[in-house]
Amino acid sequence: MEAKDSNGNLLNDGDSVHVVKDLKVKGMSTTLKRGNVIKNIRLTGNPDEVECRIGKSQVVLKTMYLKKA
Repeated sequence: MEAKDSNGNLLNDGDSVHVVKDLKVKGMSTTLKRGNVIKNIRLTGNPDEVECRIGKSQVVLKTMYLKKA
């Protein structure tokens, strides 16, 4: 299973990604703004999702909203 970002680039554990679109995250009062850099992602069993840490929270994001940095 290969996880790919919105441009079709392969994602690996530990990569950094940019957020392509403003995202409201369930359970968080803040939104992820376009252009935010998320470091040290982890791949999940689903190729369309990655795990990351935002602040103190663990969040699962769809790869269609991410671009490899």
